Amino acid sequence: MFSVIPVTLRNGERATIVPFESVDHVPKSLVSKLHQEYNYEVEQGNTLAQIEPLTEQEFLDYYCPKFLAIMLQGEFESTAHAVELAKEADLGEKFLGSYYIKPNYPGRSSHNCNAGFLVSSKHRGMGIGKLLGQSYLEYAPKLGYRYSVFNLVYETNKASSRIWDNLGFERIGRVPGAGYLKDHGYTDAIVFGYDFTKGKET
Repeated sequence: MFSVIPVTLRNGERATIVPFESVDHVPKSLVSKLHQEYNYEVEQGNTLAQIEPLTEQEFLDYYCPKFLAIMLQGEFESTAHAVELAKEADLGEKFLGSYYIKPNYPGRSSHNCNAGFLVSSKHRGMGIGKLLGQSYLEYAPKLGYRYSVFNLVYETNKASSRIWDNLGFERIGRVPGAGYLKDHGYTDAIVFGYDFTKGKET
């Protein structure tokens, strides 16, 4: 159902966005790398809501409950190809970025999704976030979602807001003082929305 998406970074390097329908399919080396990178961002204290680093189980419960997309250096033909390679190589070394997709609300509103994006701390400024965002617009509707809501994009996170603005997301709200950030104190958050059904028959 889900194909890999080949991409080219700003430096000309080739990479692949690999979809996983369950964390159970993700090689252990990649899960460990995601966990490490997420906790690094938590410790920076300026983009994520968590204050303390997450344990392995807390990370799995929060970041890996359903669909995951992971960008890897190099070219991969399929998810199965990446899984097979992981038997011989540490895919954590090829990690560039990732995101999850999960329902933003339960039950009757579970067709509205949320996503959390993560870019490798060693590979910033290479256009990875935008490429991941573009792939999100492809994968999320295929999962059956009709609308996307990003609840907390702190307004100091200019790079993130620029991506969503450029990809056609709407600024549908603002939460005053939504986060107490390490470098900025109380900071407003922008709520971004995107209608996957726009221009399509519903």
